[in-house]
Amino acid sequence: MQDALIFDPLAAAPATEAHAGAQAGASPLEALDAKGRREFNKLQKRLRRQVGNAIVDYGMIHEGDRIMVCLSGGKDSYTLLEILRNLQRNAPVSFSLVAVNLDQKQPGFPEHVLPEYLESIGVEYYILERDTYSVVKEKTPEGKTTCALCSRLRRGSLYGFAEEIGATKVALGHHREDILETLFLNMFYGGSLKAMPPKLLSDDGKNIVIRPLAYCREADIAEFARLMDFPIIPCNLCGSQPNLQRQVVKEMLAEWERKHPGRIESMFKAVSNVAPSQLADRELFDFEGLEAKQARRRERRIDALDVSHDS
Repeated sequence: MQDALIFDPLAAAPATEAHAGAQAGASPLEALDAKGRREFNKLQKRLRRQVGNAIVDYGMIHEGDRIMVCLSGGKDSYTLLEILRNLQRNAPVSFSLVAVNLDQKQPGFPEHVLPEYLESIGVEYYILERDTYSVVKEKTPEGKTTCALCSRLRRGSLYGFAEEIGATKVALGHHREDILETLFLNMFYGGSLKAMPPKLLSDDGKNIVIRPLAYCREADIAEFARLMDFPIIPCNLCGSQPNLQRQVVKEMLAEWERKHPGRIESMFKAVSNVAPSQLADRELFDFEGLEAKQARRRERRIDALDVSHDS
């Protein structure tokens, strides 16, 4: 059995500098004063601790793992790659990282940005070219959102490529709010109580998917990405679509958090504190067998009373 990766999340590690490909002039990180630098160090340690805890809690990484980090060019995946690189320096087991970007052939996609960045930080990478953009535009009816089909095509391409390069785990950049948004989307629109698990086995059984940012706040990730000056690439396929269901849910959760600070934290705890007997899923709990369970308990009580009486 492989040894699980156990991090000491509080272990000292040098603050990571802004990427080498930053444009001329001071980056946001370099422009920080002493107080700002201390706050950045706290932020980086918090993210490292939360990622380390998620990895330990769910057994995400083991000795010899080759982790394929899916890099979209957004703040979340950049942060995921950077924090994993940071933890890798102090990990008690050996694992490798390979970044993979899926070039979906969106018009105007800056193809040079990711290769230049990844070469500047010395990370092994692949650019996987698949024209999913044309398929999504062709198959999606006018006025409908593209996210569902785009996501399925993207996952299929990336999961298949993971096998080709010998990746043992596929790491995605979903964070705490992504998980909660998915929970409410499934409740409101799908009639199911499910979210994004921190670790899962793909439907075909070929890939183990991990989400090391599961404990991380989106606001922390956004601030870290800003200070690191990551070369963010916006998604032009769906970013401008109005009334996206996920955006509506995101705004709902943000409003709840503004009015009731701590509610997001409480809701996230609920995802990992499930009581099947208090829900209504007959597959998860044996409601039909409650009478038999009651009878067994009564028998045990009677037996205990009889023993007590005999003595």
